[in-house]
Amino acid sequence: MASTNGRLDAPLLERARRSLRRRDASLAAVIRDVGPCQLDPTGRPYDSLIRSVLHQQLAGAAARSIEARLKAAYRGRFPRPAALLATTQDALRLLGLSRQKTAALHGIAQAFAEGRLSSRGLASADDEAVVEQLTQIRGVGRWTADMILIFSLGRPDVLPVGDYGIRKGARAVYGLHELPGPAELESLATRWRPYRTVASWYLWRAADGLGREAKGPRGGRGRGGAQ
Repeated sequence: MASTNGRLDAPLLERARRSLRRRDASLAAVIRDVGPCQLDPTGRPYDSLIRSVLHQQLAGAAARSIEARLKAAYRGRFPRPAALLATTQDALRLLGLSRQKTAALHGIAQAFAEGRLSSRGLASADDEAVVEQLTQIRGVGRWTADMILIFSLGRPDVLPVGDYGIRKGARAVYGLHELPGPAELESLATRWRPYRTVASWYLWRAADGLGREAKGPRGGRGRGGAQ
């Protein structure tokens, strides 16, 4: 994954769409059918981290139900770090969270409360530095870090090679017999640089066309690995 702290915006998305159509005839067909990329980064890594942990290894409906219960316990929003740290793991488990996820949420809250992580710091760090910082937290792995890079920080050249939706979309678009592994995806993605995030979004859309199960939170995430 390229190390860049650029951010997706409308002009960049349009440049990416044109570049990908020119370089990759197979992906161009998906782009033509789907239309402009609708990625809209939130710029809120703390909230995105909480949401990503909630959605790990869960179908969309189940994850949204737990997210709603968590927000309802904090007046309709995700709890701030201090409030989350003040909530016992047993109380969080009553909301439907596993022991592993409650530990991960407390780890995220602790990192932000202590200043080891901050929205400003993550926004200014390059991609690999963001991954390194986030994966120090228990329960946060590479897939979750990639989702933060894409959906919160808006980085343009991220390729989540372990994401099921992207692997499924690639198999359909390129007529592969099996789901591609990381090395095969990296090879396919060479022509997409420096816009692998946008290509990934179109692969998610291709997977959606085969069945809605590849669609995840925010209308664009596939179901990745455990973390």
